[in-house]
Amino acid sequence: MTERISAAEARAQAGKRRSKYGNRRCELDGIRFDSKAERDYYARLKQREKAGEVGGVELQRPFAMIGPDGRLITTYKADFAFWDHTADRFRVIDVKGVETAVFKIKRKMMRSFHGIEVEVVKA
Repeated sequence: MTERISAAEARAQAGKRRSKYGNRRCELDGIRFDSKAERDYYARLKQREKAGEVGGVELQRPFAMIGPDGRLITTYKADFAFWDHTADRFRVIDVKGVETAVFKIKRKMMRSFHGIEVEVVKA
């Protein structure tokens, strides 16, 4: 005879599943990040901000993609957006381990809709 267990017991036995792309969520300064690489980039960015090299650092900044008829097509959330004083330009950074097809499309849309080149930092 097979013993039955509850759904909660089954989940407890299974443990945590690995994420699709192998990233591990972590925290720094009370902020949750999707990966260690994203957290580490944030730490370097904060050092640069203290040194006065960058300013106006925003995390998970949304960019709306509005169609010609004025309707929202989609929204792209950049990992980091900031003003780089050393390069004297606005930068949008995405930390990626894997560039998905959806990301590649949204990157092209950012260039087309906003004239912004999304820079990819490899994890």
